[in-house]
Amino acid sequence: MIHRILLPLLVLASASHAGNWPEWRGPSAQGHANASGLPETWSETSNIAWKTELPGRGHSTPVMWGDQIWLTTAIEKAATPEEAKRRLESNTGDQPLTVLGSVSLHALCVDRSTGKLLHDIELLNIKDPQWAHQLNSYASPSPILAEGRLYAHFGSFGTVALDTNTLKVLWKNEELHVMHENGPGSTAVLHGDRLIAHFDGSDQQFIAGFDTRNGQVAWKTPRSGDMDPRPQQRKAYGTPLIVQSQIISSAANNIYGYNPLTGKELWKVHYGDLGFSMSTVPVADDQQIYFSTAFGKSAMIALKYNGLETPEVAWRNNKNAPKMCSPVLHNALLFYVDDGGIVSCVDTKTGEAFYRERIGGKFSASPILADGKLYFCSREGVVTIINAAKEFKILSQNTLDGPIMASPIADGSALFIRTDKALYKIGK
Repeated sequence: MIHRILLPLLVLASASHAGNWPEWRGPSAQGHANASGLPETWSETSNIAWKTELPGRGHSTPVMWGDQIWLTTAIEKAATPEEAKRRLESNTGDQPLTVLGSVSLHALCVDRSTGKLLHDIELLNIKDPQWAHQLNSYASPSPILAEGRLYAHFGSFGTVALDTNTLKVLWKNEELHVMHENGPGSTAVLHGDRLIAHFDGSDQQFIAGFDTRNGQVAWKTPRSGDMDPRPQQRKAYGTPLIVQSQIISSAANNIYGYNPLTGKELWKVHYGDLGFSMSTVPVADDQQIYFSTAFGKSAMIALKYNGLETPEVAWRNNKNAPKMCSPVLHNALLFYVDDGGIVSCVDTKTGEAFYRERIGGKFSASPILADGKLYFCSREGVVTIINAAKEFKILSQNTLDGPIMASPIADGSALFIRTDKALYKIGK
């Protein structure tokens, strides 16, 4: 049975310091920032505290602890024409792909106050890597910070633990492999001494828990739910959410509950035969879990779980469901943006929309909530700020140079945004 949860203390109780942003979706794991007085207007020439050019290419969201900001990047080496032709011939899909001869995966550390690039550390070097979708990168999963330690997960390419004080690699694990088809996308989550990650490829699908002390696989649980017979419709890029003492794990066609210590499957709900390739993470309140089914018959679904052994579908909204951007909860309202720039605000009890409004642009980054406002970052480099309320109101729109694929993060009265080329601190 899933019992009541206490918000915002879903995960990472040790990260309760207001200035820390330990994982992709922040201290609460739900996109809520402990920040107020964030700037509402900026440009390349105003309200920028610092801008730091970043080497390589990556879409991972930065994480912060103390005076350090960490993020990952990939240094790419092109494949020869013969290598590219050979590997593309084995591609079963029709996506635009990037094919490389090798990729070097790095952890970067930036000083929180000055923006100085402090460290650039190679974690893994992969020869002849799987191809990746052009909208993806080889460093898309976001890292996780705990005190004194960085965990960097790169899907089938490997998982690494780094000591952030000595800068020494503590362990690497490169033994778990699936065919991602579009490159790695799932971010891992930390629960006690378990680092938990999805491996939902076109060839096999499972969830695994690494022992954070030594990097060994503590458990590995195959997906048990019915799936589409076509391999391409079995892949997914979702990220789990820890709700109290259970892993909430959305995958192709099914959403599951697992024990985070043992990996035992506790329940599953089959939500449909056309739901795959999601790259989102669910959100939850004390009654329901909310998640997107992504591609196929896209829908936003609410699962009632409080007091139930197996959650039940409370409502389903089939309009403008996001495929890549995770939702945000606030005051019994659920906010989300679809890939084409339509923002929805729905009632968490009924799923009925208070509004659906277009803000323009295309979206991959997940929004955050700070001080009653929502921040949406587009692939065109535009950040749209709206009120987190039933009435739709755009407060401002601000443009930076370059696409924004990573989610923004916030600290006190400053906003940090990663574009395809740089990391910005916006504010004082």
